[in-house]
Amino acid sequence: MRDHADTRTRIQDVALRRFAEQGYEATSLREIAEELGVTKAALYYHFKTKEDIVTSLVEDRVRAVEELITWAETRPRTEETRRELIRRYSEGLRRGRHSEIMRLLERNQPALKHHPAMEKTRARMFDLIAFLVEPGDPAATRLRNTMALFALHAAWFGLPDETISDDERQAAALEVAFDLLRR
Repeated sequence: MRDHADTRTRIQDVALRRFAEQGYEATSLREIAEELGVTKAALYYHFKTKEDIVTSLVEDRVRAVEELITWAETRPRTEETRRELIRRYSEGLRRGRHSEIMRLLERNQPALKHHPAMEKTRARMFDLIAFLVEPGDPAATRLRNTMALFALHAAWFGLPDETISDDERQAAALEVAFDLLRR
């Protein structure tokens, strides 16, 4: 079972890198299989299509957001809860392959815009945003609180400087997100 998981992870890693570097549409399953030194049949055992690979990469992120939504549903709608939600979301971005997946999505927007996994991701993000805003909030407050969440993503694109550590990037993003978060 471990070999199965290791092979699957290796396929995801190679595909993620190739999709980000040369583009989703320009990458073939054959190229991924060749780089891994496996047959296309072995690759098909794990993933039938490139779409299946992208779905598998995004599913972990969606699951993490769904867990955060479940957590938020059990908490009072307070400033403290909103700040904790932002902090937990920020921590989730540090785990796994988030920065690589964000680069993949950024560089392949036209090809992946209508991918079913992207639709699900967008829906879950709107569900998460609902915990940061109230229906009666002024438009500027709703926008600020929504931007607090997206500030955590923007740090990966807005601070591409390789001399900045991931810890520094995350700290800066949290500072900006907390500054934006208001009632």
